[in-house]
Amino acid sequence: MKKLMAVLQGHSVNPPPLWLMRQAGRYLPEYRAIREKAPNFIQFCLTPDMAVPVTLQPIHRFDFDAAIIFADILLIPHALGQRVEFLKGEGPQLTPLDANPQHWRLAYDDKKIMPVFESLLAVRQQLSPEKTLIGFAGAPFTVACYMVDGHSKNKFEKTMQWAQHQPHVLDDLLNMLADVTALYLIAQLKNGADVVQLFESWAGLLAHDAAAFERFVIKPTQKIVSIVRHHKPDAAIIGFPRLAHERLEDFVAQTGVNAVGLSSDVPSLVVEKLCGKFPLQGWLPPEVLVQGGQALQDNVNHILDTMRGKPHIFNLGHGITPETPIEHVQQLVKQVREFS
Repeated sequence: MKKLMAVLQGHSVNPPPLWLMRQAGRYLPEYRAIREKAPNFIQFCLTPDMAVPVTLQPIHRFDFDAAIIFADILLIPHALGQRVEFLKGEGPQLTPLDANPQHWRLAYDDKKIMPVFESLLAVRQQLSPEKTLIGFAGAPFTVACYMVDGHSKNKFEKTMQWAQHQPHVLDDLLNMLADVTALYLIAQLKNGADVVQLFESWAGLLAHDAAAFERFVIKPTQKIVSIVRHHKPDAAIIGFPRLAHERLEDFVAQTGVNAVGLSSDVPSLVVEKLCGKFPLQGWLPPEVLVQGGQALQDNVNHILDTMRGKPHIFNLGHGITPETPIEHVQQLVKQVREFS
């Protein structure tokens, strides 16, 4: 059995399986070389001749235990017909939705994202059998934030206003997103993905409010898991509700995900409460990987010792940053592999 899949079934694996969020990215010169040929980021994600080698680059260089398909969480709005652009130095820009659902004119067209499934099939054919292939999607609340506000510059003020003053409108959007995200993940699992991860990157915006967190984060994820498991009963799903520390136990219990990712600044008391109850993923700070040296060694040892004998996937608590030195990633891989 693949090491990562064994952990998702609740087994402790020594040393733990290792992959990094955004492991295919700008810190790699081979990635930058391909990226320069694709000024349109959406088309980059939707071109298998580019997405497949980029997905495999970190596996060839570092021998990670899992490859994650190169795509983006905003492919769902693209497939729904919303304008999505990535502007250099500004990040994603979408045509924002208004508060009247009759004006949205959104319709899911999986033909627009069919290349993702083609890339998954191609990666699976080229990936060693012992390596796990991870598919993913943005979780509904996070994707809704971008769809409603159109960008991330103002901490999603408009989305938060909907949550407070027009929650039923936000419910409508989240329900639609849950339905189409489930279809998207089912297709990924049918086309080579061993496991899928839901990135709820902005869950922390609601972590202070238990009722809002349950309504806008837990329930949509719960719906996705239910639909996916109806079609794929053995589907393995990782949830990553970033910065939702005090809500993590409820999140896992109510959604039914196999494992949960921990953010970089997760309090030690939260880790102590959770470890051993269900598989955990994370939570090395990306800035420590940038720093390297003794700080990296100490942090890695602390995480490995904390999770010794418990089901754990070694990862970062957020995506790897572009300024990360390659030799620091090599140091991390070596240290994790030599752990016993």
